[in-house]
Amino acid sequence: MTRRLVLKPVAEQVIVVTGGSSGIGLATARMAAQRGGRVVIAARDGAALDAIAGRFRDVGLAVTPVIADVGHLDEVRRIARAAIDAYGGFDTWINNAGVSIFGGYADVPLADMRRLFETNFWGVVHGCVVALETLKTRGGALINVGSEASDAGLPLQAAYAASKHAVRGYTDSLRAELEADGAPVSLTLVKPASVDTPLPRHAANFMDVEPQLPGPVYSPDVVAEALLYAAAHPRRDIYVGAPARLLATGSFMLPHASDRYAARVLLRQQRSGRTAAGPRRGALHAPCGDDGDERGGEQGRVREYSFYTLLSRHGGS
Repeated sequence: MTRRLVLKPVAEQVIVVTGGSSGIGLATARMAAQRGGRVVIAARDGAALDAIAGRFRDVGLAVTPVIADVGHLDEVRRIARAAIDAYGGFDTWINNAGVSIFGGYADVPLADMRRLFETNFWGVVHGCVVALETLKTRGGALINVGSEASDAGLPLQAAYAASKHAVRGYTDSLRAELEADGAPVSLTLVKPASVDTPLPRHAANFMDVEPQLPGPVYSPDVVAEALLYAAAHPRRDIYVGAPARLLATGSFMLPHASDRYAARVLLRQQRSGRTAAGPRRGALHAPCGDDGDERGGEQGRVREYSFYTLLSRHGGS
């Protein structure tokens, strides 16, 4: 029997956010809690989670931290149990945890690529499977964080782009199954352009220079706004930043031109002028120990607003 889909306002929700110890996840958790929601934040870095929870509670915000690696199904189930124990369940689950690797295809060890998929792809699969055990009965929103790389290639981040392609394919396929089941669940894929988060410094790097994100770069608050909009309003896809939409359209309509653009522009834009000390694996296999920041510290080129995203999230489905 089909149940009618009803999404609550954020202020009345319990929201689970994976990858909640920095970047987009932390910005989303903070914004949700400031709007009256109760949040469960999951990440691998227990010390960072404790510090974040302390900051939240000091200003009266409701938060439950959970130490978990989304690459392990049993640990993702621990997140759901914590939400149920603390708040009786959850209304929105956001699969946000992610890592990246910078380097040429021949320079990145295969084992590191596989580890990236454990987090970026299997972490989403685990989150969807566990979240739907509750949401298919209770109703609510399931939101996966993709990327502008969900629809186009990204040189020097081939494994990352591949994982985000996989997330898109899994999300679209799962959405069809939920539709067939008449499940009262909104499933949204949010695809941001470059975002000012600690991702470059947390990423594994096999280049001779430090990585940087191709511009333009958006504030994590812009993505958080889109995620919380999807928590309360059914949407299929939301692109954050016009460049994400343009990259997807160009890859589909003008694939050869897009390949040349990636080779001549995107490759160069991801190489900073700062020499790297040597290969590093960053937060790929374990926390870096410097979580707790929403922003990565991009200087002078962060956009705090996306008019395109504001229009598209209200007009699309």
